[in-house]
Amino acid sequence: MANLLNLEHVSKAYGVRPLLDDVSLGINAGDRVGIVGRNGDGKTTLLEVMTGLEEPDSGRVSRQRGLLVGYLHQGDQLVDTHTVREAVLGGRSDHEWAADARTREIVEVLLAGVELDRAVVGLSGGERRRCALAELLLGDHDLIVLDEPTNHLDVEAVAWLAQHLARRTSALVVVTHDRWFLDEVCQWTWEVHDGQVDAYEGGYAAFVLAKAERQRQAAASEVRRQNLVRKELAWLRRGAPARTSKPKFRIEAANQLIEDVPPPRDRFELQRFATQRLGKDVIDVEDVDLVRGDRTLLSHATWRIGPGDRIGIVGVNGAGKTSVLSLLAGELPPAVGRVRHGRTVALQHLTQQLDDLDPEGRVLPTVESIRRVSKTLEGQELTATALLERFGFTGDKLVTRIGDLSGGERRRFQLLRLLLTEPNVLLLDEPTNDLDIETLNVLEDFLDGWPGTLIVVSHDRYFLERVTDSVWALLGDGQISMLPRGVDEYLERRLPAEASPVPGERSVVSAERSVVSGETSVAPERRTAKPGSAQEREAKKTIARIDKRLARIAEEEAKLNLAIAESASDYTRLAELSAELDVLAAEKEGLELEWLEAAELLE
Repeated sequence: MANLLNLEHVSKAYGVRPLLDDVSLGINAGDRVGIVGRNGDGKTTLLEVMTGLEEPDSGRVSRQRGLLVGYLHQGDQLVDTHTVREAVLGGRSDHEWAADARTREIVEVLLAGVELDRAVVGLSGGERRRCALAELLLGDHDLIVLDEPTNHLDVEAVAWLAQHLARRTSALVVVTHDRWFLDEVCQWTWEVHDGQVDAYEGGYAAFVLAKAERQRQAAASEVRRQNLVRKELAWLRRGAPARTSKPKFRIEAANQLIEDVPPPRDRFELQRFATQRLGKDVIDVEDVDLVRGDRTLLSHATWRIGPGDRIGIVGVNGAGKTSVLSLLAGELPPAVGRVRHGRTVALQHLTQQLDDLDPEGRVLPTVESIRRVSKTLEGQELTATALLERFGFTGDKLVTRIGDLSGGERRRFQLLRLLLTEPNVLLLDEPTNDLDIETLNVLEDFLDGWPGTLIVVSHDRYFLERVTDSVWALLGDGQISMLPRGVDEYLERRLPAEASPVPGERSVVSAERSVVSGETSVAPERRTAKPGSAQEREAKKTIARIDKRLARIAEEEAKLNLAIAESASDYTRLAELSAELDVLAAEKEGLELEWLEAAELLE
């Protein structure tokens, strides 16, 4: 297999901080590599050194002669005076570019809803990003380098991009925090940390397993090292303190053991504050019409959200997901109908915007203005300084201007401010924006044990499936629909709509081709009961029976969630209640499948 690019003993630093320290690695033809690491650890720097945008401080970068590299930056290099047609398609007319199947597919997916003769200067940030990605994918490259390509893409477009890249013969290097995408596309995972790059075979799941094994082995080595330290120190301390005749090599050996402690990573933990008690009534959406401009997003929609519900919301860009969160938060009134909050609801809404933070404010004084002393779920009292340190704000960061924080740090700070109010209902709009994978892991661990009601809008499929129990979709029919099989079902249900695009929009992918698998398939013949037949009557009875049982399960789940909230400090009782919830969830899943089978007979 031909070698395309090599880094040999490469080092690169900014100021006194080394981002790459004596790194050696290579890319072969056909390799697909995902790069992960914390924000600021050097992922983008590695890409820029590989592509020649930055020269290494030392070491050597060698590339195959004539290597064609396509690089998607986090910012774009589009010319504002160009039209989209000029920027992406080189000015080609519709009949020219549409004659090529690959070009047509890329334009249909990435430029859906974008007029080709529109000026680049008037595009939104997301539209510019999709134009830049489309332009790159239309080229022929030996190596494609992508820095956060899934930003501003919805779930469908991310699935299509994964499928598209898997089909291409180009080598690929991608920096992304989208773990589902890493698993779908990548054969290797590189972790950038502490100036080093560790290589793992496989996608994200394989990386996690391999890293866990390496850490297990390192832990065993650390135990052995600590035992040696104790033995050496014990030997050095024997005898009179003034004795200096001990062999020098023994002293040096002990010093090396003591110094061989790896520096701690800048870790943080999200604190679980005492959550206010949540009653059985949370949010009721009753016969609501939601209108934005000339578009009706919801029409006579009814939706009841209960205590402890963990809900994910999906839909294409522009479907109204953010508007629905604003409706639930009480920030956007319905045109018709009403949204009712329970008496005990203490709701907080994490928006996509970071402009609610005063850029001139300082980190510590801003937190102290909200609460100087906070109490965790375990009853521990924390000062504002101690609390910020647990959220990863240490040293100079405590007095830093909020406007000088990175995007990930501001997102983390925004979440801290929100949690300090001790909400029992959380609405999260794209909470994974600007967060690295390590931070996402901490956020997911926090949400695992959070006892309130959670509603999440996210294009991060891994995060959505990880922290929510049910997925609901805005499918353009004026309703919000529950999807028992989650994101997979959403992608399948979108296909019929894609075959007949609405005016002004291009179709996303042909209805004959699955977004997920990329394989042609024929839908199985559906059995339908004849009207008035015994089979129809039996199906109706089955549905009625299941509906009653599902209603009872919902009541039982509400009671259990209430009991969980009341037993927050009784871990034995919490374990028992959680086990009962698991039993109900398993029964509910089986009933929903049975309900769907019966419903198909009535269609």
